Amino acid sequence: MNWKKTLIQALWLLAGVGTIVLFGAAMQQKNHKTCAGVNVEISGVEDHLFIDENDVLAIINSKMAVNNQATSKINISAIETALEATAWVKKTELFFDNKQVLQVKIVERQPVARVFTAEGTSFYVDSNGLRLPLSDKLSARVPMFTNFPSDRPALAKPDSLLLQSVVAISKYLVADSFWMAQTAQIAITPQATFEIVPTLGNQIIVFGTANDYAAKFNRLYTFYKKAWVQNGINTYEKLDVRYNNQVVAVRRGTAQIAVDSAKAKAILQINLDALVTDSIKNIPTLTIKIDSLKAKKQLVKLNDKKKLADNEFMNNKKKINPLSIVKKSALPKPKAEMKKRGRG
Repeated sequence: MNWKKTLIQALWLLAGVGTIVLFGAAMQQKNHKTCAGVNVEISGVEDHLFIDENDVLAIINSKMAVNNQATSKINISAIETALEATAWVKKTELFFDNKQVLQVKIVERQPVARVFTAEGTSFYVDSNGLRLPLSDKLSARVPMFTNFPSDRPALAKPDSLLLQSVVAISKYLVADSFWMAQTAQIAITPQATFEIVPTLGNQIIVFGTANDYAAKFNRLYTFYKKAWVQNGINTYEKLDVRYNNQVVAVRRGTAQIAVDSAKAKAILQINLDALVTDSIKNIPTLTIKIDSLKAKKQLVKLNDKKKLADNEFMNNKKKINPLSIVKKSALPKPKAEMKKRGRG
Protein backbone atom coordinates (compact mmCIF):
# COMPACT_ATOMS: atom_id res chain seq x y z
CA MET A 1 0.00 0.00 0.00
CA ASN A 2 2.94 2.31 0.61
CA TRP A 3 4.10 2.12 -2.98
CA LYS A 4 0.66 3.29 -4.17
CA LYS A 5 0.82 6.29 -1.88
CA THR A 6 4.32 7.08 -3.08
CA LEU A 7 3.20 6.80 -6.71
CA ILE A 8 0.32 9.23 -6.18
CA GLN A 9 2.59 11.77 -4.52
CA ALA A 10 5.06 11.46 -7.40
CA LEU A 11 2.32 12.02 -9.95
CA TRP A 12 1.13 15.18 -8.11
CA LEU A 13 4.67 16.44 -7.98
CA LEU A 14 5.16 15.88 -11.69
CA ALA A 15 1.84 17.65 -12.42
CA GLY A 16 2.90 20.65 -10.38
CA VAL A 17 6.27 20.83 -12.04
CA GLY A 18 4.64 20.53 -15.43
CA THR A 19 2.22 23.32 -14.66
CA ILE A 20 5.04 25.60 -13.59
CA VAL A 21 6.99 24.78 -16.71
CA LEU A 22 4.00 25.42 -18.96
CA PHE A 23 3.22 28.69 -17.18
CA GLY A 24 6.79 29.83 -17.57
CA ALA A 25 6.78 28.91 -21.22
CA ALA A 26 3.54 30.82 -21.70
CA MET A 27 5.03 33.86 -20.03
CA GLN A 28 8.09 33.62 -22.22
CA GLN A 29 5.88 33.33 -25.28
CA LYS A 30 3.79 36.33 -24.21
CA ASN A 31 6.84 38.42 -23.66
CA HIS A 32 7.88 37.71 -27.17
CA LYS A 33 4.42 38.48 -28.62
CA THR A 34 3.91 41.84 -30.29
CA CYS A 35 0.87 44.00 -30.83
CA ALA A 36 -0.77 42.94 -34.07
CA GLY A 37 -2.84 46.12 -34.39
CA VAL A 38 -5.42 48.39 -32.81
CA ASN A 39 -9.21 48.17 -33.14
CA VAL A 40 -11.24 51.23 -32.05
CA GLU A 41 -14.98 51.16 -31.29
CA ILE A 42 -16.85 54.34 -30.29
CA SER A 43 -20.32 54.22 -28.75
CA GLY A 44 -22.63 56.54 -26.84
CA VAL A 45 -23.55 58.79 -29.77
CA GLU A 46 -26.25 58.71 -32.39
CA ASP A 47 -25.81 61.10 -35.29
CA HIS A 48 -22.44 62.67 -34.65
CA LEU A 49 -18.90 61.80 -33.62
CA PHE A 50 -16.87 64.54 -32.00
CA ILE A 51 -13.98 62.13 -31.57
CA ASP A 52 -13.18 59.55 -34.27
CA GLU A 53 -10.77 56.66 -34.77
CA ASN A 54 -7.96 58.89 -36.01
CA ASP A 55 -8.22 61.03 -32.87
CA VAL A 56 -8.02 57.94 -30.66
CA LEU A 57 -5.01 56.54 -32.53
CA ALA A 58 -3.24 59.89 -32.32
CA ILE A 59 -3.69 59.94 -28.54
CA ILE A 60 -2.45 56.35 -28.21
CA ASN A 61 0.61 56.97 -30.38
CA SER A 62 1.39 60.13 -28.43
CA LYS A 63 2.03 57.89 -25.44
CA MET A 64 3.91 55.21 -27.39
CA ALA A 65 3.94 53.43 -30.75
CA VAL A 66 2.00 50.20 -30.07
CA ASN A 67 2.15 48.46 -33.46
CA ASN A 68 4.75 45.67 -33.45
CA GLN A 69 5.58 46.60 -29.88
CA ALA A 70 5.91 43.82 -27.32
CA THR A 71 2.63 43.54 -25.49
CA SER A 72 4.43 43.33 -22.18
CA LYS A 73 5.86 46.79 -22.70
CA ILE A 74 2.57 48.49 -23.55
CA ASN A 75 1.19 50.42 -20.56
CA ILE A 76 -2.55 50.01 -21.01
CA SER A 77 -3.40 51.97 -17.85
CA ALA A 78 -1.46 55.05 -19.04
CA ILE A 79 -3.22 54.95 -22.40
CA GLU A 80 -6.66 54.78 -20.72
CA THR A 81 -5.80 57.80 -18.56
CA ALA A 82 -4.71 59.80 -21.61
CA LEU A 83 -7.91 58.95 -23.48
CA GLU A 84 -10.19 59.83 -20.56
CA ALA A 85 -8.46 63.20 -20.25
CA THR A 86 -10.09 64.13 -23.57
CA ALA A 87 -13.25 66.18 -22.99
CA TRP A 88 -15.41 64.15 -25.35
CA VAL A 89 -14.42 60.73 -23.89
CA LYS A 90 -16.65 59.54 -21.08
CA LYS A 91 -15.25 56.04 -20.50
CA THR A 92 -12.53 53.77 -21.96
CA GLU A 93 -11.65 50.08 -21.84
CA LEU A 94 -8.46 48.56 -23.37
CA PHE A 95 -7.35 44.91 -23.63
CA PHE A 96 -5.55 42.47 -25.95
CA ASP A 97 -7.59 39.75 -27.56
CA ASN A 98 -6.28 36.25 -28.33
CA LYS A 99 -4.84 37.54 -31.61
CA GLN A 100 -2.81 40.19 -29.79
CA VAL A 101 -4.94 43.01 -31.23
CA LEU A 102 -5.40 45.93 -28.86
CA GLN A 103 -9.13 46.47 -28.45
CA VAL A 104 -10.07 50.08 -27.57
CA LYS A 105 -13.65 50.65 -26.42
CA ILE A 106 -14.68 54.33 -26.19
CA VAL A 107 -17.91 55.73 -24.75
CA GLU A 108 -18.34 59.28 -26.09
CA ARG A 109 -20.17 62.00 -24.23
CA GLN A 110 -23.58 62.91 -25.63
CA PRO A 111 -24.24 66.66 -26.03
CA VAL A 112 -27.82 67.67 -25.23
CA ALA A 113 -27.64 71.47 -25.67
CA ARG A 114 -25.55 74.26 -27.10
CA VAL A 115 -25.25 77.30 -24.88
CA PHE A 116 -24.34 80.85 -25.92
CA THR A 117 -23.17 83.10 -23.10
CA ALA A 118 -23.81 86.81 -22.62
CA GLU A 119 -20.07 87.37 -23.23
CA GLY A 120 -20.37 85.88 -26.74
CA THR A 121 -18.73 82.50 -26.11
CA SER A 122 -20.35 79.14 -26.78
CA PHE A 123 -20.10 75.57 -25.55
CA TYR A 124 -21.96 72.26 -25.53
CA VAL A 125 -23.26 70.58 -22.39
CA ASP A 126 -23.78 66.83 -21.95
CA SER A 127 -26.46 64.93 -20.07
CA ASN A 128 -24.49 65.23 -16.81
CA GLY A 129 -24.11 68.99 -17.06
CA LEU A 130 -20.44 68.85 -18.10
CA ARG A 131 -19.41 71.65 -20.45
CA LEU A 132 -17.83 70.47 -23.69
CA PRO A 133 -15.80 72.43 -26.26
CA LEU A 134 -16.95 73.10 -29.79
CA SER A 135 -15.70 70.91 -32.61
CA ASP A 136 -14.26 71.94 -35.97
CA LYS A 137 -15.61 68.75 -37.53
CA LEU A 138 -19.33 69.20 -37.17
CA SER A 139 -22.12 70.91 -35.27
CA ALA A 140 -24.55 68.91 -33.17
CA ARG A 141 -28.27 69.30 -33.78
CA VAL A 142 -29.34 70.06 -30.23
CA PRO A 143 -31.52 72.74 -28.55
CA MET A 144 -29.92 76.18 -28.44
CA PHE A 145 -29.93 78.41 -25.36
CA THR A 146 -28.87 82.07 -25.42
CA ASN A 147 -27.80 84.67 -22.82
CA PHE A 148 -26.28 82.28 -20.29
CA PRO A 149 -24.84 84.64 -17.65
CA SER A 150 -21.30 83.22 -17.24
CA ASP A 151 -18.48 81.52 -19.13
CA ARG A 152 -16.14 81.10 -16.15
CA PRO A 153 -14.51 77.69 -15.67
CA ALA A 154 -15.93 77.47 -12.14
CA LEU A 155 -19.57 78.51 -12.04
CA ALA A 156 -21.24 80.15 -9.07
CA LYS A 157 -24.01 78.15 -7.42
CA PRO A 158 -26.92 80.04 -9.08
CA ASP A 159 -25.31 79.63 -12.51
CA SER A 160 -24.64 75.95 -11.84
CA LEU A 161 -28.30 75.41 -10.91
CA LEU A 162 -29.35 77.29 -14.04
CA LEU A 163 -27.15 75.00 -16.17
CA GLN A 164 -28.85 71.97 -14.62
CA SER A 165 -32.20 73.49 -15.63
CA VAL A 166 -30.85 73.85 -19.17
CA VAL A 167 -29.92 70.15 -19.16
CA ALA A 168 -33.33 69.08 -17.86
CA ILE A 169 -35.26 71.02 -20.52
CA SER A 170 -32.87 69.94 -23.28
CA LYS A 171 -33.13 66.24 -22.45
CA TYR A 172 -36.92 66.53 -22.67
CA LEU A 173 -36.74 68.29 -26.04
CA VAL A 174 -34.22 65.83 -27.51
CA ALA A 175 -36.47 62.93 -26.54
CA ASP A 176 -39.56 64.50 -28.19
CA SER A 177 -39.45 64.83 -31.97
CA PHE A 178 -42.27 67.41 -32.09
CA TRP A 179 -40.68 69.83 -29.62
CA MET A 180 -37.25 69.24 -31.11
CA ALA A 181 -38.60 70.49 -34.45
CA GLN A 182 -40.80 73.25 -32.98
CA THR A 183 -38.16 74.88 -30.74
CA ALA A 184 -35.94 77.35 -32.60
CA GLN A 185 -34.13 78.69 -29.54
CA ILE A 186 -34.61 79.33 -25.84
CA ALA A 187 -33.60 82.67 -24.34
CA ILE A 188 -32.49 82.97 -20.72
CA THR A 189 -33.81 86.11 -19.02
CA PRO A 190 -31.93 88.15 -16.38
CA GLN A 191 -34.28 86.57 -13.81
CA ALA A 192 -32.96 83.08 -14.74
CA THR A 193 -36.21 82.08 -16.44
CA PHE A 194 -36.79 80.86 -19.98
CA GLU A 195 -38.59 82.22 -23.06
CA ILE A 196 -39.04 79.97 -26.08
CA VAL A 197 -38.91 81.18 -29.68
CA PRO A 198 -40.90 78.62 -31.73
CA THR A 199 -40.05 77.51 -35.24
CA LEU A 200 -43.67 77.91 -36.41
CA GLY A 201 -45.65 80.84 -35.06
CA ASN A 202 -44.71 84.47 -34.56
CA GLN A 203 -44.93 84.71 -30.79
CA ILE A 204 -42.91 84.43 -27.60
CA ILE A 205 -43.62 81.60 -25.18
CA VAL A 206 -43.09 82.66 -21.56
CA PHE A 207 -41.94 79.41 -19.95
CA GLY A 208 -40.73 80.54 -16.53
CA THR A 209 -38.36 78.29 -14.60
CA ALA A 210 -37.66 74.63 -15.33
CA ASN A 211 -40.05 73.52 -12.59
CA ASP A 212 -42.78 71.20 -13.95
CA TYR A 213 -41.31 71.55 -17.45
CA ALA A 214 -43.06 68.40 -18.71
CA ALA A 215 -46.49 69.67 -17.59
CA LYS A 216 -45.82 73.06 -19.21
CA PHE A 217 -44.96 71.46 -22.55
CA ASN A 218 -48.08 69.27 -22.34
CA ARG A 219 -50.29 72.32 -21.71
CA LEU A 220 -48.70 74.14 -24.60
CA TYR A 221 -49.14 71.14 -26.91
CA THR A 222 -52.85 70.95 -26.01
CA PHE A 223 -53.24 74.67 -26.70
CA TYR A 224 -51.47 74.29 -30.04
CA LYS A 225 -53.91 71.62 -31.18
CA LYS A 226 -56.89 73.89 -30.43
CA ALA A 227 -55.40 77.21 -31.53
CA TRP A 228 -54.13 75.99 -34.88
CA VAL A 229 -57.56 74.63 -35.76
CA GLN A 230 -59.73 77.42 -34.39
CA ASN A 231 -57.81 80.69 -34.71
CA GLY A 232 -54.53 80.04 -36.44
CA ILE A 233 -51.19 80.01 -34.72
CA ASN A 234 -50.28 83.64 -35.55
CA THR A 235 -53.35 85.07 -33.80
CA TYR A 236 -51.40 85.41 -30.57
CA GLU A 237 -48.20 87.29 -29.87
CA LYS A 238 -47.50 85.84 -26.43
CA LEU A 239 -48.25 82.53 -24.75
CA ASP A 240 -47.68 82.16 -21.02
CA VAL A 241 -47.51 78.62 -19.60
CA ARG A 242 -46.28 79.45 -16.10
CA TYR A 243 -49.64 78.92 -14.41
CA ASN A 244 -51.11 75.55 -13.49
CA ASN A 245 -53.76 74.06 -15.77
CA GLN A 246 -53.92 77.06 -18.10
CA VAL A 247 -52.24 78.89 -20.94
CA VAL A 248 -52.54 82.67 -20.96
CA ALA A 249 -52.72 83.78 -24.59
CA VAL A 250 -52.36 87.46 -25.56
CA ARG A 251 -53.90 88.35 -28.91
CA ARG A 252 -51.76 90.21 -31.36
CA GLY A 253 -51.91 94.00 -30.88
CA THR A 254 -53.58 94.03 -27.48
CA ALA A 255 -50.33 93.98 -25.59
CA GLN A 256 -49.06 96.99 -27.53
CA ILE A 257 -52.24 98.93 -26.75
CA ALA A 258 -51.75 98.23 -23.06
CA VAL A 259 -48.12 99.24 -23.28
CA ASP A 260 -48.96 102.43 -25.19
CA SER A 261 -51.63 103.32 -22.62
CA ALA A 262 -49.22 102.80 -19.80
CA LYS A 263 -46.58 104.87 -21.58
CA ALA A 264 -49.08 107.66 -22.27
CA LYS A 265 -50.16 107.69 -18.64
CA ALA A 266 -46.57 107.83 -17.50
CA ILE A 267 -45.74 110.64 -19.94
CA LEU A 268 -48.82 112.61 -18.83
CA GLN A 269 -47.85 112.23 -15.20
CA ILE A 270 -44.33 113.38 -15.96
CA ASN A 271 -45.64 116.44 -17.81
CA LEU A 272 -48.00 117.30 -14.95
CA ASP A 273 -45.21 116.97 -12.43
CA ALA A 274 -43.00 119.17 -14.57
CA LEU A 275 -45.78 121.76 -14.95
CA VAL A 276 -46.38 121.93 -11.20
CA THR A 277 -42.67 122.20 -10.56
CA ASP A 278 -42.28 125.01 -13.09
CA SER A 279 -45.30 126.86 -11.65
CA ILE A 280 -43.84 126.68 -8.18
CA LYS A 281 -40.50 127.87 -9.45
CA ASN A 282 -42.09 130.84 -11.29
CA ILE A 283 -44.04 132.21 -8.29
CA PRO A 284 -42.47 135.62 -7.49
CA THR A 285 -40.90 135.80 -4.08
CA LEU A 286 -42.03 138.76 -1.91
CA THR A 287 -39.10 140.04 0.00
CA ILE A 288 -39.77 142.52 2.81
CA LYS A 289 -36.82 144.44 4.02
CA ILE A 290 -37.24 146.06 7.40
CA ASP A 291 -35.13 148.99 8.44
CA SER A 292 -35.15 148.58 12.20
CA LEU A 293 -33.94 152.17 12.97
CA LYS A 294 -36.51 153.80 10.72
CA ALA A 295 -39.26 151.67 12.14
CA LYS A 296 -38.28 152.64 15.64
CA LYS A 297 -38.47 156.38 14.79
CA GLN A 298 -41.90 155.96 13.22
CA LEU A 299 -43.09 154.13 16.30
CA VAL A 300 -41.92 157.01 18.52
CA LYS A 301 -43.78 159.54 16.36
CA LEU A 302 -46.96 157.47 16.61
CA ASN A 303 -46.69 157.37 20.37
CA ASP A 304 -46.17 161.15 20.50
CA LYS A 305 -49.24 161.78 18.39
CA LYS A 306 -51.26 159.46 20.60
CA LYS A 307 -50.18 161.33 23.75
CA LEU A 308 -51.01 164.70 22.14
CA ALA A 309 -54.46 163.49 21.20
CA ASP A 310 -55.09 162.20 24.68
CA ASN A 311 -54.03 165.50 26.28
CA GLU A 312 -56.24 167.55 23.95
CA PHE A 313 -59.18 165.34 24.79
CA MET A 314 -58.67 165.84 28.52
CA ASN A 315 -58.40 169.62 28.16
CA ASN A 316 -61.64 169.89 26.22
CA LYS A 317 -63.33 167.73 28.76
CA LYS A 318 -62.36 170.13 31.56
CA LYS A 319 -63.73 173.18 29.70
CA ILE A 320 -67.21 171.80 29.53
CA ASN A 321 -69.54 173.11 32.42
CA PRO A 322 -71.68 170.30 33.55
CA LEU A 323 -74.28 172.77 34.92
CA SER A 324 -74.77 174.29 31.51
CA ILE A 325 -76.07 171.10 30.31
CA VAL A 326 -79.77 171.23 31.26
CA LYS A 327 -82.23 168.75 30.22
CA LYS A 328 -85.02 170.48 28.43
CA SER A 329 -88.39 169.81 30.01
CA ALA A 330 -91.32 169.24 27.88
CA LEU A 331 -93.20 172.51 27.45
CA PRO A 332 -96.96 172.43 27.56
CA LYS A 333 -98.65 172.69 24.29
CA PRO A 334 -100.19 176.15 23.70
CA LYS A 335 -103.91 176.27 24.06
CA ALA A 336 -105.87 177.35 21.15
CA GLU A 337 -107.19 180.81 21.63
CA MET A 338 -110.58 181.61 20.25
CA LYS A 339 -110.75 184.93 18.68
CA LYS A 340 -113.91 186.76 19.53
CA ARG A 341 -115.63 187.92 16.58
CA GLY A 342 -118.28 190.52 16.79
CA ARG A 343 -121.63 189.91 15.36
CA GLY A 344 -122.24 191.94 12.30
